[in-house]
Amino acid sequence: MRTLDDWLQHWLTLPPREIVLGLDRVGAVWRALGAPPIARRVISVAGTNGKGSTVAFLEAMLSAGGYRVGAFTSPHVLRYHERIRVAGCDVNDADLIHAFTRIEAARGSIVLSYFEAGALAAWLIFAAAELDVAVLEVGLGGRLDAVNLIAPDVAMISSIDLDHQGLLGTTRAAIAIEKAGIARAGRPMVVGDLDPPASLVAELARIGARQLQAGRDFRWQIDRGGSTWQYLSERDCLRLPLPQLRAPVQIGNAALAITALRCLGSGLPLTPAQFAAGVATATAPGRLQVLARAPELIVDVAHNPQAARALAEYLSAQPKPTVAVFGLLDDKDLAGVVTPLHAYISHWQVLGLEADSPRGQSAETTLARLRAALPTVAASPQTSAAQALAAARSMLPPTARILGFGSFHVVAAILRAEAEAGR
Repeated sequence: MRTLDDWLQHWLTLPPREIVLGLDRVGAVWRALGAPPIARRVISVAGTNGKGSTVAFLEAMLSAGGYRVGAFTSPHVLRYHERIRVAGCDVNDADLIHAFTRIEAARGSIVLSYFEAGALAAWLIFAAAELDVAVLEVGLGGRLDAVNLIAPDVAMISSIDLDHQGLLGTTRAAIAIEKAGIARAGRPMVVGDLDPPASLVAELARIGARQLQAGRDFRWQIDRGGSTWQYLSERDCLRLPLPQLRAPVQIGNAALAITALRCLGSGLPLTPAQFAAGVATATAPGRLQVLARAPELIVDVAHNPQAARALAEYLSAQPKPTVAVFGLLDDKDLAGVVTPLHAYISHWQVLGLEADSPRGQSAETTLARLRAALPTVAASPQTSAAQALAAARSMLPPTARILGFGSFHVVAAILRAEAEAGR
C-alpha cells in the first residue's frame, strides 16, 4: 500500500463492513500505539446536527486567540484530508500514510473500521503536533463511538433528534443517553438543545458531569436591526457579529462554542474581540454554502428531519423560486426530510447515489420514495449532478435559487460539477 488511496481502500474492505460500535478494538490498538496525550486540552462534540459547525466555531475562536488547534471531523465533502486539520491546514498524504502504517503494524489481528482507523490516525498526528487544544467530532452517538476513547476536558451536545435509529434507539430519550456517554464525572457537559429529554439530565447526573444548559446557563438574542447578536451568561454579555454560516441555528452553535471555551478557564483565555473574530470567520463546507449567483446556487448537507426543519426555516426567511437537486441514502427518513421543505420547492431534480455508497439507491428508487411521501410533487430523475444543475437552470430566471441538499455525496457531486464547468 503505497498511496493514500491504497490505504483508504484497505480500511474500507476489512470485514465486517457494517457499523459495529464499541471501544474494545480501537482501545486495544491505541494502547499498542502507546496512547500518547493528543493535546493539552480536549473538547469532544456530539449531536444529531450542528457538530461540524460547532467544531468550526471552536477552531476559529481558538485560532483567533493564537492557540494551536487540531480538529477531527467526519464525513468529508471532497477529500479525506478534510477530516484532520492542524493549525487550520488539512493533513497531507505523507502524514496520513505514516500514521496508517503505524496503525497497521500495531493492530495485529484486530479488525478496524474505516472510521476507527481515521480516528487513530488523527490522534497520532495530533500527538506529534504539540497542540494546545484538540477538538473531536463524535462520529455516531457517543458512548460507543471511537472518539469516546479520549477523555474530554469539556464535552458538548449540539442537538438531539432522530437519526441512525437502528444503532442508537428509536426515541430522543434513548438517543440522548447514548450521546451523554461522552461526559466525564466532575467535568463540564455543555448542552445546546433547548429542550433536552429528561433522560439526558438524569444520565448526566448519574455520570456526575456538570451540565450547562442552553436557555438556562447561557442564552443568545439578536439585536434590534439584526446585524449583531448578544451572548449572555452569568459571566458574560458579549455583542458579536453575525456568522458567515448563514442558517439561523448557527448563532446557537456559536453560543455553544463560547460556553465550552469559557469552561476551559484561565489556562486558555480568550478576549471578546477574539470570540468575535472566530464567529465572523468560521466556515464549514456544505452548510448553506453559496456557490453561484444568477440563479443562486446553495448546497446544504441536511439529511435528517431536524436538519430539514432548520433548512425550511432559512428558506421561509429568504423566499424565492427554488428548484432542488436532491439525493438521500436508503437508511434515511426521506419523508421526514422532504415534508418540511415541500412548500418551498417547485421542482425536484433527483440524483442516484448507488455509485457513491453501499447505502446509495438509484434516482428512480429515490423518486418513487419521494412521490410516496409527496404524491403531487413535480420531480425528475437525473443521471448526474451536471445534468441536474443544467435542468434546474433551464427552468429558472436569474433571480431564482437552486438548492442542492441531502446526502454529503450530493453536495460533493455538485461541487465537482461546478468546478469542472469552471464556475
